[in-house]
Amino acid sequence: MQHSITINQAKNLQGIINVPGDKSITHRALIFAALAAGKSIIKGISRCEDCFSTIDCLKNLGIKIKVGGKTLVIYGKGLTSFKKPKKPLDCGNSGTTMRLLSGILAAQNFSSILTGDRYLKKRPMKRIMDPLHNMGAEINADKGNYPPLRIKGKKLQGIHYHSPIASAQIKSCLFLSGLQAEGTTTITEPFRSRDHSERMLKYLGVPLKIKGTTISISKAKFEGKEFSIPGDISSAAFFIAAAVISSGSKIKILDVGLNPTRTGFLDILKKMGASIKIEKRREICGEPVANIEINGKGKLKAIKIGGKIIPRIIDEIPLLAVLGCFARGKTIIRDAGELRVKETDRIHAIVSQLKKMGASIEERKDGMEIFGMGKLKGASVKSFGDHRIAMALVIAGLAASGKTKVNNTDCINTSFPEFKNLLKGVVRNE
Repeated sequence: MQHSITINQAKNLQGIINVPGDKSITHRALIFAALAAGKSIIKGISRCEDCFSTIDCLKNLGIKIKVGGKTLVIYGKGLTSFKKPKKPLDCGNSGTTMRLLSGILAAQNFSSILTGDRYLKKRPMKRIMDPLHNMGAEINADKGNYPPLRIKGKKLQGIHYHSPIASAQIKSCLFLSGLQAEGTTTITEPFRSRDHSERMLKYLGVPLKIKGTTISISKAKFEGKEFSIPGDISSAAFFIAAAVISSGSKIKILDVGLNPTRTGFLDILKKMGASIKIEKRREICGEPVANIEINGKGKLKAIKIGGKIIPRIIDEIPLLAVLGCFARGKTIIRDAGELRVKETDRIHAIVSQLKKMGASIEERKDGMEIFGMGKLKGASVKSFGDHRIAMALVIAGLAASGKTKVNNTDCINTSFPEFKNLLKGVVRNE
């Protein structure tokens, strides 16, 4: 049975909240801890379905893991400690799980299969398969591009790979294969993508050579450590957006990860005229962390968004489309063609559903144009089974007149199961 969320227009948002642990960092902490020699303790993990897909896959590869609340203990045995799985490894909806584990499994001394749900089976994998093939890996996929992936472990050789796109998943996949390959593995990106893997490897004492957008890694062993996961900036973004477009809102979000490769959303909001304060800056396990305070003025100005900032805001673009509906002037988003190969075609999904709510918005090949009208009207809309589309439409509903029903919202659990209850706690209707 598919669930839905019905929202009435909110007066504003008020309160102090903590968002769940960062999903991207949780995935990486789990995987690097499994590769480490000895015990690792991970605090503040994201409890979303995607991260539990990674946990289940690691368990099926013979890694001992104990989960207790938001703290988890992994007993790693080093780079060659994985065991041949007895069944295909189910990555659920998680592209991160599939792409990162491919980097490990390509060098193991056994064969394995990575599969996932019907949405993951439509996501392109050639982007990791090509460089892994160049390293000597043996991987086969449906139509040469789509899961399930059938991997036969081989001895790998380091390469210098020039990635055609800036992607932290491609980069992290190659780091994981490079840790097991002979020689040096080097990755050059067109722009800088999120750098959680680099920060975590440095925290673990793994030597990296970084020059601009080029990074090199070689074979290395490392010990288990303690990790603390900061709040997820991509989860916080939904509350920030809701407060920004609701005049009179005042919310504070505590202990949010402010990795500079992830804060493009905040930079854009400031350019649009939003009131955002960053307080209590500090660093935890190599990641910058701070509190964020938002004062909603309800007045935004349209801007043009494109180029190098896109990899830093790729997850927040559906939300920016919502904000564009309330900004004075024409908001243009370009260079974001990568959105078409996410959990769904996010450009088509958000444009088509905001049109149902009365938005003046047009789809472009690599983005969209939004003519800010300062208002939306409630409607029945659908998520396309995509968690970020579902949550962006809920935020649109909070600012729309009347009632909005977002259909097929089960997908929210893949990244942010606490979303609905947290939102309920800060929304004020009177």
